[in-house]
Amino acid sequence: MEWLELTIKTASSGIELAAAALTLWGYDSFVIDDESEFESFLDHNRDYWDYVDEELQQQMKGLSQIRLYLEDGPQAMEQVAQLRAQLAGLKDAYPDTDFGPLTVSLANLREEDWENNWKQYYQPISIGSRLLIVPQWLSPENPEGRIPVILDPGMIFGTGNHASTRMCMQELERLIRGGERVLDLGSGSGILSIAALLLGAATAVGVDIDPKAEDIARENAGFNRLDGSRFTAMTGNVLNDGALQTALGGEGNDLVLANIVADVIIPLAPVVPKLLKDGGTFVCSGVLNTRLEEVLQALDAAGLAVQAVHQEDDWCQITAVQKEG
Repeated sequence: MEWLELTIKTASSGIELAAAALTLWGYDSFVIDDESEFESFLDHNRDYWDYVDEELQQQMKGLSQIRLYLEDGPQAMEQVAQLRAQLAGLKDAYPDTDFGPLTVSLANLREEDWENNWKQYYQPISIGSRLLIVPQWLSPENPEGRIPVILDPGMIFGTGNHASTRMCMQELERLIRGGERVLDLGSGSGILSIAALLLGAATAVGVDIDPKAEDIARENAGFNRLDGSRFTAMTGNVLNDGALQTALGGEGNDLVLANIVADVIIPLAPVVPKLLKDGGTFVCSGVLNTRLEEVLQALDAAGLAVQAVHQEDDWCQITAVQKEG
């Protein structure tokens, strides 16, 4: 099946009203790309990252557009002409609103391109000496006999592509000996929990504040044939939920993982000892090197002794254990 991708050039000041009009006209599925919306999203979610990809920010710079898709057929050009007329009428109906040019450009798109082209950007990734991250639609050759960690990265909650995740997985290779209880805070796609289990951990619990992550992590565990007896996905905020802290602490965890950011790891540090068993290990990552000293101080104040710090690019991963006495 052939599709038409329609791109409507807009302005930030009128994009929401234009989107509302499209809905009224029967277009119930479209994509909004807008720099102002993007920047607003970043400003309201600063607690969850220290770094935003500069290339992505550059791509969004000055962008304000709406993309929608029509089935290419005998009626398509008539529908496009009608849409152009409706957009012109929108300007007349709201003369005080800056909608931008509201020009419509067209591109042909095959169904398989629309649905699957994004998959070409995800290829198997070798990590450490034993692990291989595999998109779930691929069956790659594996001559080294690595342990495949199968993921669907369609929702980007952690794919192994980022230095902070790679360093955590490399540390898991070193630490997992078999039979461990693992707690993964900010679990996202479940990649660290799944890797720990495939390396030999007995059980893993993944906790994330986003309920979407719970579903995605559970689905990814299923791809790796890990059932509920070994992997549990949960939604919650361990920072401010004392009952959750108690439940997660239980008999204590051998490993607590947190691949998040410095602004979450710092307040999390005093909670970590409640979650670890005696002799347990805390592995954290997602820390920019400019924030490393702050995190190290927080871990020390929480009674956690740093055993190792690894750095890759601008990112740091820290391994710590409870201080004796």
